[in-house]
Amino acid sequence: MSGHSKFANIKHKKEKNDAAKGKIFTVIGRELAVAVKEGGPDPANNSKLRDVIAKAKANNMPNDTIDRGIKKAAGDANSVNYVTMTYEGYGPSGVAIIVDALTDNKNRTASNVRAAFTKGGGNIGTPGCVSFMFDKKGQIIIDKEEFEGDPDELMMMALDAGAEDFSEEEDSFEILTDPDNFSAVREALEAEKIPMMEADVTMIPQTWAELTAEEDIKKMTRILDLLDEDDDVQAVYHNWDE
Repeated sequence: MSGHSKFANIKHKKEKNDAAKGKIFTVIGRELAVAVKEGGPDPANNSKLRDVIAKAKANNMPNDTIDRGIKKAAGDANSVNYVTMTYEGYGPSGVAIIVDALTDNKNRTASNVRAAFTKGGGNIGTPGCVSFMFDKKGQIIIDKEEFEGDPDELMMMALDAGAEDFSEEEDSFEILTDPDNFSAVREALEAEKIPMMEADVTMIPQTWAELTAEEDIKKMTRILDLLDEDDDVQAVYHNWDE
């Protein structure tokens, strides 16, 4: 993983998302609804809800919007039930892509995801066809500009809380955890008022794929843009070394 500036990628995504904040808020709103349905509306007793709230705050979602989303999910027994769907496939030159979706209409989502792959010269594969090429990890990114403490103390704090790995990048610190320990590590950092640029359970590629042909880069960008525009799509993971 070293040599790859995760933060640069995240900044690129955030800048894109700033132009489409509604999309990010839709994504997080659905995650709030699912977390409340699964574990109740009280964050003190629902670690998944605490994680989603932290993600919402990292994306500058207003507190009243978060509260409204929780109340709506808790109070409306007839609110939409979202189903989690995962699609795996290939982009140009065999780039591995995983798409996570939360949907109230599986047929619509499947059709849209398939169309995104097709329009970018890729194809959807069978479940498991590329997920073995990724590791599921909790990932916390801390912007160096926002952090004023000592990096060694930050590393010890993270490792003591249960983190697996700590690395220093050009512009950020990256903390990796087992998915089961993610909440505990995030909450330990939150308790110490450590500013987190990104905190989520994600899929990290074991190896990276390079695209050298201009046409392939255009096609891959087309797939990612189409998936990004789809409200049902929660997250897209790939091993393209941008």
